Amino acid sequence: MAVAAAPSVAESAVTLRLRAGEHYPRTAVEFNAWFADEDACSAYLERLRWPNGIACPGGGETGKVWHITRRALRCRACRHESSVTAGTILEDTRLPLTVWFQAAWLITNEKDGVSALSLQRALGLKRYETSWLLLHKLRRAMVRPGRSLLEGAIEIDETYLGAAVPGKRGRGAHGKAIVAIAIEKGTTGKKSQRVASGRVRLARIPDCSALTLNAFVEDVAAPGSLIHTDAWGGYSQLEQLGFTHEVINQSASGDPAHVTMPHVHRVASLLKRWLLGTHQGGGKPVQLDAYLDEFVFRFNRRKSASRGLLFYRLLEQAVEIEHVTNDKIVAERKPRRSRDLLEFIAEADDDDIPF
Repeated sequence: MAVAAAPSVAESAVTLRLRAGEHYPRTAVEFNAWFADEDACSAYLERLRWPNGIACPGGGETGKVWHITRRALRCRACRHESSVTAGTILEDTRLPLTVWFQAAWLITNEKDGVSALSLQRALGLKRYETSWLLLHKLRRAMVRPGRSLLEGAIEIDETYLGAAVPGKRGRGAHGKAIVAIAIEKGTTGKKSQRVASGRVRLARIPDCSALTLNAFVEDVAAPGSLIHTDAWGGYSQLEQLGFTHEVINQSASGDPAHVTMPHVHRVASLLKRWLLGTHQGGGKPVQLDAYLDEFVFRFNRRKSASRGLLFYRLLEQAVEIEHVTNDKIVAERKPRRSRDLLEFIAEADDDDIPF
């Protein structure tokens, strides 16, 4: 059976419904056939970035741009020169576009993702740092610009990442990173009678004060949503902010936390196991936000029947995200002598990591 060729730029008009095998590859065989060289990859990016025709970044008219080379562009009207990757996370890359595409395909086709070391081996890259930067840039593209707020009934709580240390446990414990979790409560299954989990949002927060928690809720939840929390005083002002607030007093209920608020605790458990299983303790506290973004990207698309569509969405968002220099990403790394956050997690049992 012949494998379909990648769509041409001339076929790049906006389509309301994306179709497998036409807008994105269905299998690895199709992927290899579509993106065998730089020209094919560049043409695909061009289609994603300008579905209605190339628009001049310098303010010229759409359709007045022509190619100097496959990547380089020049506007006939204003003579402004640009490129397919300019202003995106791929700007100034020295890697072939085929490598970027292969990385995006691997990341979206592996259920639990890939570590930087695994990516280095799969792509045959000489330096670990190259695969590390590649992964971190693609993680930035996993947050869709202008994504909608969570709606309906939402469970909100915090979880703590870090091994057991002497002193206070739970809220106020020292030496731990705090991650706020918000997750929609979905519909009830007809057979299982279980309430499904909807979309999730995660954020690293500095503390559990009312000021911090109020800001998190306003950032992730639509006004008027029904917010379920525990009885922590930091959530006491939610009704004043326009939310319906339902307090679950876990100590009075007599049930464990994972029974009274099952959705947030399931997410917390999955997050910790994913960090350990896929990344093997290879992250640092300052990079935690990037890992949270990847987890959210995966969790919210866990029911997707097409891995190829996830590949399409990742590249589509990659050409919408502004360029970030390598120096800025590397500067976020802590000195090697600092202890890794995920090493703390790896040393702890589940009982040592309070939800």
